[in-house]
Amino acid sequence: MGRVTASLDDLPLRDDLRGLTPYGAPQAPLPIALNVNENTHPVPDAVASDILDDIAVAIRDVNRYPDREFTTLREGFADYLGHGLTAEQIWAGNGSNEVLQHILQAFGGPGRTAFGFAPTYSMYPLIAQGTGARWVAGTRESDYTITPEEAAEQVRAVDPDVILLCSPNNPTGTPLGLDVVQAVYDAARGVVIVDEAYQEFAPRDAASALTLLEGRPRLAVSRTMSKAFAFAGARVGYLAADPAFIDALRLVRLPYHLSALTQAAAIAALRNADVMLAMVDEIIEQRDRISATLEALGYTPHESWSNFVLFGGVRDPKTVWQQLYDQGVLIRDVGIPGHLRVTAGTEAETTAFLDALASIGSAS
Repeated sequence: MGRVTASLDDLPLRDDLRGLTPYGAPQAPLPIALNVNENTHPVPDAVASDILDDIAVAIRDVNRYPDREFTTLREGFADYLGHGLTAEQIWAGNGSNEVLQHILQAFGGPGRTAFGFAPTYSMYPLIAQGTGARWVAGTRESDYTITPEEAAEQVRAVDPDVILLCSPNNPTGTPLGLDVVQAVYDAARGVVIVDEAYQEFAPRDAASALTLLEGRPRLAVSRTMSKAFAFAGARVGYLAADPAFIDALRLVRLPYHLSALTQAAAIAALRNADVMLAMVDEIIEQRDRISATLEALGYTPHESWSNFVLFGGVRDPKTVWQQLYDQGVLIRDVGIPGHLRVTAGTEAETTAFLDALASIGSAS
């Protein structure tokens, strides 16, 4: 039978998806990849062995469906987060993107609106669009901060069904005060999601939005194991919220959405949280080293509470990106004029980036 070729134009695709391109950061085989905010440190050998042991046990029963409620994993997340949380207040999915998708499926959808303060995580509008919701972008100050008053005013004007607050913000690294979260919640009719994917890289005394959950049933706090836990390839994200909020997500999740192997790996990683998180301090050290060196080179690094640095003062981002690429260093052009973003890697990776950037010349 001959092969039939067609284009998207030949298929009955949804009208609102026509002309779009799929999300995808470059996955080029370069020796120094600092473009997608991964934790570039490998999982420690002892932890990897422990995880493999648990997976070996789980695979013996892989002919059976996994625990649909992933109870042990939810208990592990509750213990890790603290703040008096219980398993009934925890949800998880295949990466925090799936968790956010569950939220948009349950509280967004056709005829509803999702809102966030741009620039912010590029997947928010894509998940909103994919679930049929309309995305509305708010604005930030020139330094990417948001004041409680301005945030509340924008929320009241849009009246969204779902509000996504990235804290610290991606791609800028900007911290978000709890006063902003409170102001947004009080001004909102819909649900408010605080995406704390990078919370472990914030200062130790920085309060989490988890402290605001009590008495706020429309508030949820999302986390991921991809960053601080060096678990990006395992795809595990989770959130904390009121039990009623969790019940809403059960209505839209697919049956048995978390495999037995994923659950086993995540449970073992959480059991070794102290070891897994030991690398966070080194990443923070490299992040701050990047900021200091960028400034010395004449660039403008923005304050970052994450594992990456957004820096301005780049006269021609596309050219600088290509020159770094040609030297085996991959960073990210996030589309903000005059800016590039780099992940804080190991000491050796950070040195390679800084040396390559210095060889290009100082900022204009």
